This record gives sequence, C-alpha cells and structure tokens, in this order.
Amino acid sequence: MSKLSKENRFLDFSDYGRSIAKIIAKLLLNTPITPVHVTFGFLIIGMIAMYYILLEQFYIVAILLVLKSIIDAVDGELARLRNTPSYVGRYLDSIFDLLLNFGFLYVIHTITYTTIWMTIIAFIAIQLQGTVYNYYYTILRNRLSGSDTTSRVKENSFPKAMNGESQKAVNFLYIIFKILYSGFDFIILNLDKEAQKLKKIPNWFMTIVSIYGLGFQLLIIGVMLIIGLKNYIILFIIYYSVFILFILFIRKIFLPINN
Repeated sequence: MSKLSKENRFLDFSDYGRSIAKIIAKLLLNTPITPVHVTFGFLIIGMIAMYYILLEQFYIVAILLVLKSIIDAVDGELARLRNTPSYVGRYLDSIFDLLLNFGFLYVIHTITYTTIWMTIIAFIAIQLQGTVYNYYYTILRNRLSGSDTTSRVKENSFPKAMNGESQKAVNFLYIIFKILYSGFDFIILNLDKEAQKLKKIPNWFMTIVSIYGLGFQLLIIGVMLIIGLKNYIILFIIYYSVFILFILFIRKIFLPINN
C-alpha cells in the first residue's frame, strides 16, 4: 500500500529507498516488531552515523545516512501494511528527524572550521527546506484518497488517538512536536498560505519540491563528505535555501489557485 495512488506518484528524489523499505516492511509484517520500534531504529542508526562523522570515516557515514533514510520509510510502510496508523509514530518520526538533523550539523561543525552560529543558521535552513517539502506533500495527500490519515497541514489541535495508542502519549508528543516545529510551519504556511486551496498539485511540481526531502538532503551531505567537501557542507545548506524562493515563484506563477 502506498501513500499515493499509482497515477499520482511522482519522481521523488528523496524517496530512493522506498522499494527496499517495502521489502523490509513485508519481512517484518508477521514479527513482534512495531513501526515505533523501527522509528527508534533509525534514531540509533543516525546516532551511530554521528559517531563515525567524528571519526571522519565518511564512507561508513554515507552508507549509514542512506540506511537511515531507508529505515525512515520502513515504519510508515509497516504501519500501512498492518493498517495501524499512529500519531505516536508520526510525531516521533518528526521529532527524531529534527534532533538528528541538529546532531549531524553539530558534529560536522566540530570537525570543520564553521562557527556555531553558521551551524545554527544551517539547521534553521535545513528545517525550513524540509518543511517546504512536507507542506506541499501533505496538501497533495489530503487532496487525494491516499492511505495517510495522520498528516495534517495545520497542527493546531490535539488529535484523537488512534486505536491501540494512548491519548496521553499522543498529547505529550504533540506538545513536543509543536514546540520544535511550529516556528518553521508558521513561516512556510504564511509564505504560501493559498496553496491549501489548490485542487491539484501536478507530479512535475512535486518532483521539484522533492529536492528538499530529508532523504535527498542526507544523500547530498554523504556525497560531500566522501568527496572531501566537509568544510563546505554548512555553507551549502544555507545557500541551498535559495530554491525555496524558486519553488514559491513556480507555484504562484504556474499553479494559480483557480487550477
């Protein structure tokens, strides 16, 4: 089962591990392993990648970053196979992604000449980039009859817990999620609030937006580490944000609200 129907699937540069993720999810289907276990799994893999960044074992780091992206897709695939959507899993996934993003950039900062202030700016930049991708992708899924029932364009109220999960756990994670993400969501939402009125988002546009998907961002970081550009990663991430303006321009010029 996929988030999108076949005709609405697009070339997603960040989702290169989806086929492998589906295979792993099928292997886990009849095991005691839950999607939340898998979510904690990619957190552990990300932390191991940080350790190897500090050791400057960059080929291992690149492999771990790709593996992290694959495992990051497994939890959702497993939840869909079992028909067990979860707000706990949805919020944990996002919280762990943010913590790992900061961790990756911080350890890169420690082995390069970049300042902590540049690192903080890069962290804000990479989060805004990811928010752009998630914003349009969530609008797309909400417009279609996909299987994703937990993603919301506006996180402005406590969601009702799904079957099998605690309302208290959902509420707690929702609060943590809001603390971590509300600023980024507010910025992107107000840059293109009218996008929520789109009746259709074409596949070509989502392919462009997918350059900001986390999987692609981590792939770029891994490649830059391997080819000896570790000192330029922080600066690249900051300048990479210029495409946010390009994406907004494309959306407003070529995808008017009356489409």
